[in-house]
Formats: sequence, C-alpha cells, structure tokens
Amino acid sequence: MVEAYTQICVRIDLTTGTVKKEKLDKEFCKNYIGGYGFITKILWDECPVGIDPFDPQNPFIVAIGPFPGTIVPTSSKYAVGAKSPASRRIGFGISSGSVGAQMRRAGIDLLIITGKSPEPVFIFFDDDAVKIIPCKDTLWGTDIWHTEEEIRNMFGDQRIAVMGCGQGGENLSRLACITNDRARQVGRTGMGAVMGSKNLKALAFRGSKPIKVAKPKEFMVKAKELIQLANGKDTIKYRDLGTPINVMKFNDLGVLPTKNFQTGYFETADKVSGETMDEKWVVKKTGCSQCPIACDHLCGIPKDHKDWPNVVSSVDFESIYALGPVCMVDDFAAIIKGVELCDRYGIDTMSGGITLGFGMEAYEKGLITKEMLGDNPVYKDGFNWGDGKAMVQMIEDICLRSTPAGDILAEGSRGAALKLGNDSIRYAMQIKGVGIPGYELKGLSTASIGFAVSVRGACHLRSGSYGYDMKKKYDRSKYDQAEKRGKDLMGMENYLAVIDSLVVCKFTRGIYHRGIPEVAEVYEMVTGIPMNGEELEMCGTRIHDLAKCFNIRECKFEGIDPASEDTLPWRNFNEPNTDGPTKGWFNDEKEFKKAILSYYKVHDWDDHGVPTEKALKERGLEFVIGKI
Repeated sequence: MVEAYTQICVRIDLTTGTVKKEKLDKEFCKNYIGGYGFITKILWDECPVGIDPFDPQNPFIVAIGPFPGTIVPTSSKYAVGAKSPASRRIGFGISSGSVGAQMRRAGIDLLIITGKSPEPVFIFFDDDAVKIIPCKDTLWGTDIWHTEEEIRNMFGDQRIAVMGCGQGGENLSRLACITNDRARQVGRTGMGAVMGSKNLKALAFRGSKPIKVAKPKEFMVKAKELIQLANGKDTIKYRDLGTPINVMKFNDLGVLPTKNFQTGYFETADKVSGETMDEKWVVKKTGCSQCPIACDHLCGIPKDHKDWPNVVSSVDFESIYALGPVCMVDDFAAIIKGVELCDRYGIDTMSGGITLGFGMEAYEKGLITKEMLGDNPVYKDGFNWGDGKAMVQMIEDICLRSTPAGDILAEGSRGAALKLGNDSIRYAMQIKGVGIPGYELKGLSTASIGFAVSVRGACHLRSGSYGYDMKKKYDRSKYDQAEKRGKDLMGMENYLAVIDSLVVCKFTRGIYHRGIPEVAEVYEMVTGIPMNGEELEMCGTRIHDLAKCFNIRECKFEGIDPASEDTLPWRNFNEPNTDGPTKGWFNDEKEFKKAILSYYKVHDWDDHGVPTEKALKERGLEFVIGKI
C-alpha cells in the first residue's frame, strides 16, 4: 500500500478543453520520487524532440512530492517544468507557499497541460472538480497579485492557492516567472512564458482531502525532531539576516558580481548589505506554509518616499545582487521597487537583473540607443550604470514590451545579444541562455565547473558547487584536484536531485545529519515504500542523468556538440576582474576544459558529456539507449 502519494495525474488539453485522470504506477513514484523527477521523466517521454518552447504541444508540468500536507519541515513546495524558452533545454523551477499543500489536498500529484486555449483561461481544481474558466475580460492583462486576489474573491475563499503569470508571461518574455502567495516564485527558465503561450493565466487549488502517512507513530517522533533542528543552529543565518548576509561576505572575497560581471567588488556594497537592509528596510520576517525557519524578509519603502511610497516586497540576496551591484545601483528603495515589479509583472529577478546589466552595457557601447528607450522622461539621461529609476522603469518596459529596448531585453541577455549583434554575446552573462546567479565565477573555480555543467543553465542549486570554494575545501583560484572536485559535485547533484524531487527546501538539507540515508528513512515512514540510502541516491543519479540526456537529445537534433554548452561566457576567459580582492583573476580556459573532462569521467560519460551505455543500464535508463 502506498500512502502520501495520491497517485493521480490530471491531463488537460487546453485546445479541446478535455480533462483526463490517470493513476500513477507505484514504481514510477519510487523511481522518480516526485517534483523534478516526475518532470524529467514526462519531458523525456512526451516532449516532441526539437519542438519550439512556445509550441502548444510543449508539456507544461506541475508536480509535487510525497511530503506536502505532512509536517515535514519546509515540505509545502511544488515544481514546474517544460522545455525552457530561455535555454531550449530542460526547464524547471520550484516554489514554496500554499500551492503544494492545496494541490495534495485536492488529490493531485501531477498535472500535464498541453495545447493552447482559444481564449485566456484559468483552471480551478476544487477537490475532484476541474473547471476551465475564461478570464479574457477579468484577469488577462493584469498583474499576478491582482489575479490572486480576484480568484480568491470570486469563490469567497482566502485559502485558495493560486499560481500564475503576470504580463511578462502573457507577452512571452523569456525571463517570465510564475508567482504564488505574492512573494514566492518559480523564478528560473521562463516557465511563466510557457503559461502565457498557452493562454493560461493561472492555476488555483482548493482541497479538503486527508493526508495519510504509512507509519504515523514513528513519523511523528521523527518529524518533531526535524522541526526542532529546523529551528536550531543549522538554519539560524536564514532567520537572522537571511541570504542578504552574503552581500558583504561575497564583496570581501571579491566574488560579488558587479557591473555586469566585469568585477567581483562593489565599492558601495554596504548600502545594499544584509546589515543595512535589516537596520533600515525590513518591516517583517515571515515564512512559507509548513516552514519553521521564516527566512522571508519583507522590506518596505516609507510612505513619505518621493518616488515609490508604501511599497513592500520580499528581498533576498539573489534579487539584491542582480538589481543592485550588477547594475551598479546602490539605492535600496529602487531594489525594493524593482523586486515588487518583477514579482507582480512576472519576471525572474535574477535573469531579469542580469539582462538589465547587459542592457546598461549595451547602452554604454551604443548598441541600445536613446531612441530605443522611448520618450519616457525617466530616460532623459539615458540608461546608465547606477540609475535606479531607469532600472525600475526598464523592468516595466520589458514585461510589457512597450519600447524597442524593452522588447529586445525581454528576450533575456542571450536573446538580446543575438538581436543586437556586434559581439554583444561576449558580455551576455548567461550559460545555456539562463543568467548567472550571484557568484563571480572568475573567483570561484569549483563553482565555475558546477554552473557550467548545470542541466538547466547557470544554476547554483544543482550541486551547491560554490560551497567547496567558500569553505576552502579547494583552492578557488585553481583547477587542481579535478577528479576529487568532480566526485564531490556528482555526489551533491544526486542528493539535490532527490531534495528537488521530494520537494523540500534546500535550507533544511543540513538538518538531515546522516545525509541521504536519513532522508530515505523519512521517505519510507511517509510513503510505506521500502527505500534505503543507496536506492534513494540512485534515484537522484537517474533523475539527473535523464535530464542530461534530454538536453543531449535536443543538442543532437540541432547539430550541436553537447559539450560545447558546458562552458562559461567569453568574459570569464578573456577579461580579468578589474578591481577588488580578485583583481586580475580570470578563468583559465585550458585548465577549465580539463576539469570538465574529469567531471564527465567521474559520471561515466564520454568526452562529449554523453552517458555511456553501461552508465545508462546501471541507472535504470535502458530506454534512453540508442536515442542520444
């Protein structure tokens, strides 16, 4: 008997309006866990090879793991996947909040949505009922905060969980995210744009079904232990200053991305630091549903501010670095407002901020002209480094595609560079079309490997690779001990693939002091499915390698060597950092490539990053053989 999983998959064809329910096999649940794993297998099986991400047949997938609705700490999370408009490879992202728990209470583990609705709609899942509701005249064209409120008001129930896209998704910006609970996002890889391409404004969930666990007595003892640990020293930094504590730490190390990654040091970093934020701007600390950590720092602009009075948004490190130092903006009020617009209009603050930094450099180099900015007086002096007001306005221009510059930048830094030409791709700070997170990789050698090989484009969450540099396990200026680094990265890739499939927050990965064997114990207590640490780790390996195979299949269709995508921007190899502690540092391309080959070897992949037949068989991926 399987508990926790409902084993229900709902398939919706928006073109025809048909809804079908299927039962998920127990072995499918065990082998792919949930979340990221479910998404990866469905994309491999059902996404047509070479399809455009905006084609109606690109599957839009929403998946949870076995834990939502239970008291496992930070377990109310959900994952979204599709072929990515940003990378044209596997796309997925994860968000917290109320959606995961309400989806489980409505009796759903997996949603697969294809087709394109003839008119804008949202879908309401109300226990067993599924309603496709037209919204052209009510919700389409509005921001997602308004959409959330209107759907709840429509049904007179504030408990309804809503996830949806804003104008950025409607207008097919490749930066578009999905927002739920106002301050939580599926931020990366352009999933909001896939919703927009299907005329799908939002998904709403309301459920009343009970959640059962297989071993309730043992589980209650273990869950209480984990909750206590989640309230302890392992997570204190997230509760205190939160992730913005990284601003000054990274600046002191010379790895705070600044001026579109031209350097790793921001002279006025103290103005946007976690310490300054906590002292001057934080108005409330809160947490997601089923989270004892409360890492969410809500920041407010005073009511007497001349430009943006009474604005409140959730601010973390990733938003600060991208809208702040990358753009040379040290006005914290501008960052708060920028985050609010990104969240409401629906674009990823990280890739969005990096694209803004690219845009400022393109303006400096004359590739974006004053005429392309339109006639808004905020651009009277142009689109220059450090101009917080111009940065905020450009977010709106991108989401609405309301000016020639905004229209170009809505494509993301890689897409914009391809349109602008003139070697501008050299300073598009992206990997596989996805903007680089808040780590200046010229000063973090292990991270440069981990980000380059990430299956969803530049990503700090696939292996935690930066940690090996920050904690000084390896020399961050060199590529020595390449095989050992590769083994460490592989181990964390597999573990985090499990975490993202369960789906739980990575901030709690440290509370499992015995690592993956302890996670396996909790999984078995909840589901009743026998599972040990080795088996669960193999699930992570299987999921990660299948995601890699999906990308390889797409590369082969396009005639591209998959190894050519596992690299860094031109700037990393050719333009050393300009100042600060890492002044003069750059990534040695020759040594970097050697390290990548060592990483492949550890995985039992060939020199092109393609898994061997032996590796595929060992990982239960025989069905891939002959297709990559």
